[in-house]
Amino acid sequence: MTNADLARLVEAEHPYRGKALFELTDRIADDDDAATKVAMLSRLTSLRTARVFDPVSLSWSAIIALLGAESAHARACAYEAFGALDPAEQQSLLDYLQVGSVDEARPGSP
Repeated sequence: MTNADLARLVEAEHPYRGKALFELTDRIADDDDAATKVAMLSRLTSLRTARVFDPVSLSWSAIIALLGAESAHARACAYEAFGALDPAEQQSLLDYLQVGSVDEARPGSP
């Protein structure tokens, strides 16, 4: 499936939206279009309320994947997506990642 096809599944709240989002996140390290789409999708209310596990939402998982991709574009997208969260949610995500700022977040790094 194309990035656009996967994004449409997520936007339409398809039952496989989580799988579609995770497929997109698998592509973000090498695909700027996928990173851009993941950042855009992270802003959806449906992803902010859908939990992967408590307290991690699909939105947070998208941002964490963007941060972990370590490409310049994915990182810029992560900062934009993080900035779209309300301040309380930003702080909760930082607490979950055990960092003081989003700049310090390096998911997947030892």
